[in-house]
Amino acid sequence: MARRSGRRPGSPDTREAILTAARTAFAEKGYDQTSIRAIAAAAGVDPALIHHYFGTKDQLFLATMNAPFDPAEVLPRIIDGPREETGNRLVRFILTLWDSPAGAPAAALMRSAVSNEWTARLVREFVVTRILAHVVKGLDLDESEAPMRTSLVVTQIVGLVMVRYIVKVEPIASTPPAQLTAAIGPTVQHYLTGDLPAGLRHAELPARTSATS
Repeated sequence: MARRSGRRPGSPDTREAILTAARTAFAEKGYDQTSIRAIAAAAGVDPALIHHYFGTKDQLFLATMNAPFDPAEVLPRIIDGPREETGNRLVRFILTLWDSPAGAPAAALMRSAVSNEWTARLVREFVVTRILAHVVKGLDLDESEAPMRTSLVVTQIVGLVMVRYIVKVEPIASTPPAQLTAAIGPTVQHYLTGDLPAGLRHAELPARTSATS
């Protein structure tokens, strides 16, 4: 009997096929424009299998990048608390994460992002849409200023990670986290809640249309 074509059942290869399709979709279209149905179609599986293997779209996205942490678990620690101390909490979290055992896979991900455009796109989506966008939303900031504020924060966070953990420039590489937090936290706070030059206030990202999962 001829083998029936169509959607593939669960198999050892199914999970990797889903991840491959998801990485491509998230990198090309971004998180918001990517749907579970589209990933399932590209992988040749039923959408139910994606939910079986990974749960939600958010969990699938984290799996595609081997993310060192789940933003849903840590964002409350950054957002909750005095508004004027958010910058310090964000910098402190980044330093705590990278100084922990999760720092090794995070460093590998960052190195890959520097040399691989697809990984860079995934990291950009992860940082901007899954972390900083929620921080900005939690601070109840003007939505028209959010893209620029988010990008400015990224310059500090990525710069800190690159200098301290990837390039390991001294004395930053060996400076105690508390001192770095005290030095960099206020700058991050200014980018989040301080006044911006008039020309930067309403810079917009390219429009995206949300996709249903």
